[in-house]
Amino acid sequence: MSDHKSLFYTGTYTGADEQGIFLCSLDLQSGQMEIVNGTDGIANSSFLALNDARDRLYAVSETEQGEVYAYSVDAETGELHLLDRKPTEGSAPCYIALTRDESHVLVANYSSGHVDAYRIGDQGELELSSLVQHSGSSINQDRQEGAHPHSVFQDPEGKYVLVCDLGMDEIVFYRLEDGKLVSHHAVKTAPGAGPRHFDFHPSGQWAYGINELDDTVNVYALDSQAGDMKILQTLSALPEGAARGSASADIHITPCGRFLYASNRSEDSIGLYHVNPSTGLLTSVEWVSTGGKTPRNFAVFKGGYVLAANQNSSTIVSFKIDKENGRLTPTGYALEVPKPVCILPVTKCKH
Repeated sequence: MSDHKSLFYTGTYTGADEQGIFLCSLDLQSGQMEIVNGTDGIANSSFLALNDARDRLYAVSETEQGEVYAYSVDAETGELHLLDRKPTEGSAPCYIALTRDESHVLVANYSSGHVDAYRIGDQGELELSSLVQHSGSSINQDRQEGAHPHSVFQDPEGKYVLVCDLGMDEIVFYRLEDGKLVSHHAVKTAPGAGPRHFDFHPSGQWAYGINELDDTVNVYALDSQAGDMKILQTLSALPEGAARGSASADIHITPCGRFLYASNRSEDSIGLYHVNPSTGLLTSVEWVSTGGKTPRNFAVFKGGYVLAANQNSSTIVSFKIDKENGRLTPTGYALEVPKPVCILPVTKCKH
């Protein structure tokens, strides 16, 4: 791969008999994208995780009888080879993450309302080491009748596991002790918010969450030592005057910590926020169309690009980031991929 190209994997909502995980390339000079190869044998590979050595990839199969997959990555071709697959003991796993020390894989099961931890063996095999069932509900009777964990990840210092539970209106903190998820603390969002995805400021002082059901973005003061957060600010994830769609989806901050982006599926757009370097608070700047339908996920790339996965138009669209103000400009390129719902850069982004 040349210096002016970056690789990324894409997870999709496709059947097991179709190619579902795609390795793609991004031209960092133009924003043009290409499919390099594809992997079949997994249905609804809706979220992916990659280790730092880039030789192991993990994926969830978001199906009624959920599964988690472990692959080895061919160093020359980037092709995936199955190492192991295990049931999640639940339904609709929609998020997967590695612990900071890469000893465990964490999985959020949306429909069955529980969280898994898997110990990773020397050969990449997975062993279920912990299963924690969430129990609770909130005010939205249609969407919050029960617990619905939507994402799971570790804090920047690797001390705590955090779970955004859309159904309970909580971000739940756990300690991971000898492979077991041990309850620590829970942070409440506004009733009916529906916390979905999350990102951390590079300084470690602040964190940012997107709430699906009330279409808002929360700014948190993060205390990684105590395992706690406090809400500092709540802003709309939609442009002024837009009808609420209960469809806000993904959130990411740039490595420089100056720009935050949030996607919403009702308006098919990505919002830009400027981050105050002293307080971490946000200022809404603008919203841009993702050039497709239902941007469930997006990613920030080195070289200053954002790639948006438009699920219902089956396209990935690239945008150039203005390094001075963070504004997104479409490159004019779109890549046809069946129902893309996750974009995972292979290389760490730096710009």
